[in-house]
Amino acid sequence: MSAVRCGIGYDAHRLVSGRPLILGGVEITFDRGLEGHSDADVLAHAIADAILGALGEGDIGKHFPNTDERIRGISSIEILRHVATVVAKKNARVVNVDATLLAEAPKIAPHISAMRERISQALHVGTNAISIKATTNEGLGAIGRGEGMAAIAVASAELPSSRAPVEGSR
Repeated sequence: MSAVRCGIGYDAHRLVSGRPLILGGVEITFDRGLEGHSDADVLAHAIADAILGALGEGDIGKHFPNTDERIRGISSIEILRHVATVVAKKNARVVNVDATLLAEAPKIAPHISAMRERISQALHVGTNAISIKATTNEGLGAIGRGEGMAAIAVASAELPSSRAPVEGSR
């Protein structure tokens, strides 16, 4: 028997000059990039948190604390590869990921296929298990003013079920 569990992830970063823009593991030509301890890939971070949540394994801050200087600038694809090892150690599998990127610019649609490919490779799943969408914030708030980007993701994972009683049940 197995159990399917869902997790949700969210991430947001400020746009700054002098950094490359990395989204879904793909470098996109733009006048600014996202600020962060890693490459600040909001899409990959939201996906990592969603999968870790489905597994009951905390968030990327637990696995990659921003106080650890040894990982400064780490590729978020490496973070997703780590998440894939956590999945494997739990004898689980990622069923699917559905993610939405919130950004006023640049246009994301031309890059979605490459993003799906990079993410699916890192997670060892087929590209058909990865859905990526993009939308604007219709000019509202910091994202709408082009000051930053955010992403939200939902992931489902299949885990071997445990026959142990649920905490608090009889």
